[in-house]
Parts: sequence; structure tokens; C-alpha cells
Amino acid sequence: MSSNSFSYNEQSGGGEATELGQEATSTISPLGAFGLFSSDLKKNEDLKQMLESNKDSAKLDAMKRIVGMIAKGKNASELFPAVVKNVASKNIEIKKLVYVYLVRYAEEQQDLALLSISTFQRALKDPNQLIRASALRVLSSIRVPIIVPIMMLAIKEASADLSPYVRKNAAHAIQKLYSLDPEQKEMLIEVIEKLLKDKSTLVAGSVVMAFEEVCPDRIDLIHKNYRKLCNLLVDVEEWGQVVIIHMLTRYARTQFVSPWKEGDELEDNEKNFYESDDDQKEKTDKRKKPYTMDPDHRLLIRNTKPLLQSRNAAVVMAVAQLYWHISPKSEAGIISKSLVRLLRSNREVQYIVLQNIATMSIQRKGMFEPYLKSFYVRSTDPTMIKTLKLEILTNLANEANISTLLREFQTYVKSQDKQFAAATIQTIGRCATNIVEVTDTCLNGLVCLLSNRDEIVVAESVVVIKKLLQMQPVQHGEIIKHMAKLLDSITVPVARASILWLIGENCERVPKIAPDVLRKMAKSFTSEDDLVKLQILNLGAKLYLTNSKQTKLLTQYILNLGKYDQNYDIRDRTRFIRQLIVPNEKSGALSKYAKKIFLAQKPAPLLESPFKDRDHFQLGTLSHTLNIKATGYLELSNWPEVAPDPSVRNVEVIELAKEWTPAGKAKQENSAKKFYSESEEEEDSSDSSSDSESESGSESGEQGESGEEGDSNEDSSEDSSSEQDSESGRESGLENKRTAKRNSKAKGKSDSEDGEKENEKSKTSDSSNAESSSIEDSSSDSESESESESESESRKVTQEKEKKTKQDRTPLTKDVSLLDLDDFNPVSTPVALPTPALSPSLMADLEGLNLSTSSSVISVSTPVFVPTKTHVLLHRMSGKGLAAHYFFPRQPCIFGDKMVSIQITLNNTTDQKIENIHIGEKKLPIGLKMHVFNPIDSLEPEGSITVSMGIDFCDSTQTASFQLCTKDDCFSVNIQPPVGELLLPVAMSEKDFKKEQGMLTGMNETSAVIIAAPQNFTPSVIFQKVVNIANVGAVPSGQDNINRFAAKTVHSGSLMLVTVELKEGSTAQLIINTEKTVIGSVLLRELKPVLSQG
Repeated sequence: MSSNSFSYNEQSGGGEATELGQEATSTISPLGAFGLFSSDLKKNEDLKQMLESNKDSAKLDAMKRIVGMIAKGKNASELFPAVVKNVASKNIEIKKLVYVYLVRYAEEQQDLALLSISTFQRALKDPNQLIRASALRVLSSIRVPIIVPIMMLAIKEASADLSPYVRKNAAHAIQKLYSLDPEQKEMLIEVIEKLLKDKSTLVAGSVVMAFEEVCPDRIDLIHKNYRKLCNLLVDVEEWGQVVIIHMLTRYARTQFVSPWKEGDELEDNEKNFYESDDDQKEKTDKRKKPYTMDPDHRLLIRNTKPLLQSRNAAVVMAVAQLYWHISPKSEAGIISKSLVRLLRSNREVQYIVLQNIATMSIQRKGMFEPYLKSFYVRSTDPTMIKTLKLEILTNLANEANISTLLREFQTYVKSQDKQFAAATIQTIGRCATNIVEVTDTCLNGLVCLLSNRDEIVVAESVVVIKKLLQMQPVQHGEIIKHMAKLLDSITVPVARASILWLIGENCERVPKIAPDVLRKMAKSFTSEDDLVKLQILNLGAKLYLTNSKQTKLLTQYILNLGKYDQNYDIRDRTRFIRQLIVPNEKSGALSKYAKKIFLAQKPAPLLESPFKDRDHFQLGTLSHTLNIKATGYLELSNWPEVAPDPSVRNVEVIELAKEWTPAGKAKQENSAKKFYSESEEEEDSSDSSSDSESESGSESGEQGESGEEGDSNEDSSEDSSSEQDSESGRESGLENKRTAKRNSKAKGKSDSEDGEKENEKSKTSDSSNAESSSIEDSSSDSESESESESESESRKVTQEKEKKTKQDRTPLTKDVSLLDLDDFNPVSTPVALPTPALSPSLMADLEGLNLSTSSSVISVSTPVFVPTKTHVLLHRMSGKGLAAHYFFPRQPCIFGDKMVSIQITLNNTTDQKIENIHIGEKKLPIGLKMHVFNPIDSLEPEGSITVSMGIDFCDSTQTASFQLCTKDDCFSVNIQPPVGELLLPVAMSEKDFKKEQGMLTGMNETSAVIIAAPQNFTPSVIFQKVVNIANVGAVPSGQDNINRFAAKTVHSGSLMLVTVELKEGSTAQLIINTEKTVIGSVLLRELKPVLSQG
């Protein structure tokens, strides 16, 4: 054996031995190369002797040293023969290390590994699971086609192994075998199908990875395992979670209808651009009515939500892309906070997260607006992070925050990082084009930068100014003159070319400067960059056509220089221009139109985000990062128009949950589990407006109560309070005793019905067990109590009456859900919504029911003052006789609790009837929604009519633009709300006010000092001024010098707390506390001048 070993060493060459030699000796003998190799061979011989020793301790020590060498990146392949002999060792520790070594080198030393293949096959039957798994790993690492059948057999056996660790390795081996021999695909799919049914969390991630590699298009394999994967997701290891979430995202896009349809008519107006109002309304009705979220769709969204708190950034990113691609738009906002949290990670994670946020922020600005300051650039950020943050800040810029952002950008321009400073200047240019109000401000700021010492800053400013001036060149002749003077000092080719282009385009506006610039450029033509030369030629051609008297000779001189230039582009351009502008007998028909060609009106450049076109790639993928389709990328399919059959996901008894379940003995036994499982189904159905007909035991209890009017109120309040106590974990001993009595009583009654309902009861029991397998056990007190009520009445009430009662009870489940887990509507402050109007029968049941302590403390109140001021929507001159005014009645909107109510008064000032007045095309910013008034058939001459509308402004002062149309005309109009009309007044005590104010400090607090005459600081004057500006409610104050007001924002329900504290003399401090800092600062700006006035 030693001779074989020696010959193997000779074959392996000396290069590999060199590396081992460096590990071997701390000093190298000065005998040259020979001495070096001899020491290496001696070292390796030493390890080989230890491996051939009879002592296990020596072998173990040798293996540890070898594995240590591998870990350091050293080459230990020449020891393969000596190591592989120990594969049959009886010592478990040695065996494990041998397998670690073999997994690393089996692919390189295939021939030698094949000699030991019988040993690996025997090891597959080893009693130790680690050895079985390691043997399978080694076997799958020997990439020789001849052993494919052996590998296939080993994978099949391992997939049925009792150890989940071995089954996990079988899933890993599937991918290796498929890459070695794709023809085994069908047999491997059978193994994958078997492993997908595995209930172990250890296996789930690995088998889904194998599924994605081998057969990602076989969605049918997922159907039966979909719910199991959703429920196991939280417990799977992190990288498995990432793979499963990506797979389930693709699955959801093929199996469920779009949850975005309900808002499409409000948010995606481009679809309705060419449709009439009637067609649009028909489509809206069709789309709105049938959409109900599939319970399985909701299951996926709900079960992935906890993973947003994962410590692994990849998991958080995977959940974020899932929410982005498959959740309703109203619920996607939950991911923004988690993504912002990831910005505290290392720069690589930041880069990927910021890229994805940049894509998201283009379509839905509102998601990230509250976290604007998280995207401010730090001096320690690398350039790639800085430019991405700039991109996001540009996307989030609007009228409300642009002043803050421009101040921030001013600081960035002074940065030592020149690439970043240049990117900032481009950002300022984009903000100037996107927000018309600040265009002039940005332009003036960029002109100031032209005097900057840094050439790169000046050059970039010139390029951006050129783009801005294209939009309104008439007004800015002075800027063009100023830039012409800079030609002497600027050397950056792009900037010089931009100045020349600007002068050429506006040569008629600067008739004295343009020829002189051409004269200077003719002098330096030969030394200019190619880009500049092309623009010199263009400038010469334009001046030749507009001012040939002064520039004819200059242009001919430049054309002669260009004719002999080294660059063929310049020679070609010269020939083209000469033929076009210099008339001769060879000139073609185009010469007549030369002036129109050169001085045609150029469209202004569209400054767009580089992330605009990335949204067609799935977020969080390599393709999205690179903006090209990467190998192995699986595209997200479009939502199906009609959802495929949901029953394919049912496993045996799941569908029985939809049947009406009579109370009985089997149900009694499973009541504890049943309580949560079915109540959660009801919650899902109310959240997603689904038609699920699952009933909880509490509903059965209510059916029983409907038979006894006399005891109805008492029983209902008793049940409700019991349910509430069990929910919060505060049951008293007395209540437990009472419940126990009722349980036994109910059980006795149910026994009498066993004969006729035995089948239904057994089904119910099965379905209950199946449903509750993935849900925590809950308290059964309130459930059993309500069941006993239902049992006592079940003989009296017919099945039809019970169904009717159930329908009557449905609003109670929706409005007063004791199990409201607040999954997707986080409310930052405990503000109660207006009490929904309930039927008299439900009012009795709700008596004494207290859902939360906050609802009794803080509630929406009626407005204390309604301003009569109206705003012009459409002037009669612009509207051809149709005039429209609007005002804010400060009442809760009847069309939606997140909408601001608006009343529009339409007047016909003509002497003819105006017909078919309606709302036409809507151009709403992303997120804004509008409920239009019904079309008005006709408005008589001198007639007037008032209609109501609702607009969800998303807690912003963005303008809602739309068209007000008549039979013959359409007029563009817009409504911009004063910030004070985005609020609803709130009634609260002084104590609660102080408590909430204490929680809204720091960044959530803005303040200003007001100076005014003392007579303007009386409580009545302050009250009148504040309520005139903002729809707020007065809070009782125990101090004369402090006035407090409270409101909540209409859209999000965030508290807005206003304090006016009088100081000594004629000063006062105005303080506003709110989570909505943008609205708070705008309100502060509006209140300050009003309170200061006399």
C-alpha cells in the first residue's frame, strides 16, 4: 500500500505539495528547491503514517489537521488515498471527518472515490443518521455518469428514511443528480412529490429548493401542500424560508385573482383613459362586486407577516417582495418599517434594500414618506449608497417636503465626493422638472453653482441647466449669456458641448454673443474633444442660416477644418452640413428646408428615474439588481382573470368546514380548539369580504338566544363579557365553575341527539381537528357557554330559522370582532372611529360590551365650527357658462371613513339647459381615491344644484385633478385641500391629552414662537382662529394660559394635538404633536401667521 501511495504522490506533482510544505515547517532549509520538496514529502509522509497507524487517537489527530488545512484553503488532495482507506473505520468521530474530507475532494479524485463506493453504499444503512447523511453527500459528490443508477436508488431510500436530517440531504442530492443527468427528471419529480408531503420543518426548505431547480413549472405538486407550507413557514430555517416565500409568491400569482382590482379604477386611471364615464361606471360595478379574497391567499399573507421581524435580512426582503407582489395595496405599507430597519445593516445589505425601495417608491410614494429622514445621506456612506438614497429622496419629493430636501441637497453639493456632488445636481434638476413650484428656485441655485471652484460641479450644473432651459428658454436669456462667459474657464467636454448647444438653439435671442462664441471656438477647434467639435459644427450651421452676414466665412472655415479631421464622425457631419446649408447645383431638395431642420423645436428631455423600468422584474432577485434577465430567473406571471378551482388545495376534510355544523357531542369534545380556528375564519372573511360560510360556536349560541327574547339581553352580555375575559386571559374562578356546569349540562342534552346526527357530528369533529392542527389551543370558557345556549334551543328552532338568524348576526361578527388581531391595520394611537349604526336588535346584544378602554376615552366629535368659505372649482368664463364652487362641510364622509367630504355647487349661468354633467377622466396622484357624484341629467338655465363627493387625500395636500364634463365639453379642474380639512375633531380629557402628547415627542413634535398683541391671546380669540383654520376639537384645560385642541387625520387616524401656551409679555408658543410630521409642519406654517395677526 505504501508503494501505491508513493506512486500517487509522484503523479500529483510538486505544486500541490508546495502548499503543504508551507504549512509543514516554520523554517525552510536553505538548500533551494530540493530541500523545500523533501521537507514537504516528509510532512505528508508523517500524516500518512498517522492515518495508517493502529491507534484511533493518531488517526483522529491526523484527520483534524487535514480538515484544518482544508478550512484554511490549503490543498490536501494528495492525501486522498491515505484518507479514503479509513472510510470503513469503526470510530464514529474518524468516520465523520473522513466524510467531510471526501465531500470536498470526491469530485476531483473520482477514480479513487469509485474504488470505495461499496463502502459508501454500506454506510447508507449505518445506524447513525449523520453517517447515513454523510455517505449520501459523498455519493452525490462523485459526479460520474456511471453511478447515476446507484445515486438514484440511494436518494429514493434516503427519502423514506426515519431521520429528517437524512431526508434533507436526500433533497440536496436531488439537485446534484439532476445537474449530472437531466434525463432522470421524471423519477426525481416522484421523489420531490413524496418529500413535499413531509411534515418536518427541516426538510421543507431543501425540498422546495429542489423543486425550484428541477421542475418549477409543476405547480400541481404544490396544491395539496400549500396550506402545510404556509403554516410551517415560521419554523423553517431561515434560508429555507427565503426559498419557500419566493416559490409561494409565484404560486399565488397563478392561483388567485388580483387583490388590486378594487382600487384600479381609482389608482390606475390610465386604463380608463379612452372610456366614457358610463362604460367606466359599468366596469367599476362589475369589478367591485365579485372580488373576494381567497382564504388561502389571506393565509399566506397572514403567516408571512411575523417574518418581517426576522434577524435575517434575506427573509425580510423576501416577505417584502411577497407583500409587494401579491397583497392588497392598502396592506403593502406594513413592509416599509421593516425595510427601513434593514438600513442599519452592512453596506451590501443596504445596497440591495435601497435598490428595491427605489423601485417601490416610484409607484407608491406614500409607503416611505414617513421615513424620509432615514434616507438622508451620512458622510460615512459609500458612494453607491449615497446615490441610491438620492434616488429615493427624489422619488419621495413633493410640494410638502421639497423645501426640506433642497436644504439637504445644498449640503450634499459641497461634498468632497465629486461623483456624489454631481449626482446631487442631477437630483436637483429632476426635482425642478417634477415639482413646478420650485423650478425657478432650483434654476437660480444651479446658476449660483456655476461660480463654484470645482470644475466637475460646474460642468454638471451646466448640463442640468441646459435641460431645464429647454422647458422655458424664452424667460432665461440672461442665464444663457452668463453660461457663454464660462466657456473660457470650463474644460469638461460635456459641459462645453451643452453650452454650445444652448447658444445654438437660442442664437436668435443672443444675436451679439453667438457669433463671438463661434469665433472663439474656431480658434480652438483642432484641440477640442470630438463631442465639442460636433456642437461647434452645429452652432456654425445654425448661425449660417440665421446670421450669414457675420458668420458665413467663419462657418466655411470650420467646415474646412472638419473636412480633414481624424474622426470619421466629424468628417461625415461636415459633408452633410455643407451639402445642406451651402447652396450649389448639386444640392438636393432638402436644402430649402435646412433652417426648419436645424432650428426645429426640440422636445424637452424627460428626466426619469433609472429604476422606472425595473418593476417588471421580481423584487429581491439578481435580475432586478442588474436590470437584465439573469440565468435561471423565473418570471412572475400575470394575475389570472378567473381564479382556478380552489378545491385543488383541499386535503380530505377541509371543504367540510363550509357546511353548517349542528351542535353535538363531537363538537363539544373539540370546543377548545374549535373556538379559535373557526373564529379566525370569520375574521378572514370579514377582512377580505369573502363568502366563507364557516360558523363558530358563538354564532350557534346567538341562534339559540334568538328563540328566547326575554333572556336575550342578559345572556348576550354574559357571553360577551365571558368571551372578552377569556381573550385577555383574565377569567375568574367563579366563571370557570359556571362554565364547567354548563359544559356538563350541554353534554347531557346533546346525548339525546346522537342517534339522528351521528354522521354529521363525526365529520364536524374531523374538520375541527384538521383546522386546528396549525393553531394554538385557546380558552374554551366562552365557547362552551355559548354552545350550551345553542343546545338548549336547537330542538325548538328549524334549520331555516337558524340560517336566517345567522344572516342577521353577520354584522355583529364584522363590526365587533373580539378576536380582531389587528393584522393589517395598525393604529398608532387609540382613536375610536365613529360608532357604526347597528340595528335595534344588535344594540340590545351589545349592551354592556366594552371592546377597549380607549374607545370610551377618545372619540370623534362633531365639528365645533364650519367655515362658510367656498373655493372656485370652475369659473363661469372657463366653463362656458357652467360655474362650480366647492367647500368642506367638515362632516364624516358617507362614501368611506378615509375620505374627506366635499360639497360642490353647480350653477348654470347661461340661458340654455346644460345636459349630462359628470366627472370625466381622473388624474390622481398614486394612492389618492375619489368617489364621484352621480351624473346630473340636466341643469336648467339660471339653475343651481349641490352634490357631494368624497376624496381620500391620503393625509397629504396633494392636488386631485379631474375633468368636469358636460354633454359637449370637458373642463380640467382640481381640488387641493387646506391641511386643516384633512382632520376630524376628537373629544378627549386633559389627562388623556397629556398622556398621548407624552408619547409623541422628539421628531413627532414641531413648535414655533408667536408674537402678537395681548388682546389677540384671549382664549375665545385663539379658539376662533384655530378652529377656523383646522377642523379640531377643543380639549378642556385646567390652566388659563394653555389652550389645547385635538383631532385625528381622516385617512390614517393619527392623532394631531395642538397646544397654544401663553408666555409672559406678548408671546405664545404653538406646539403640534403628531406622527404625521409633514402635515404637522404644514399646519404649523398655516396657524402661525393667523395667530400673529391682529
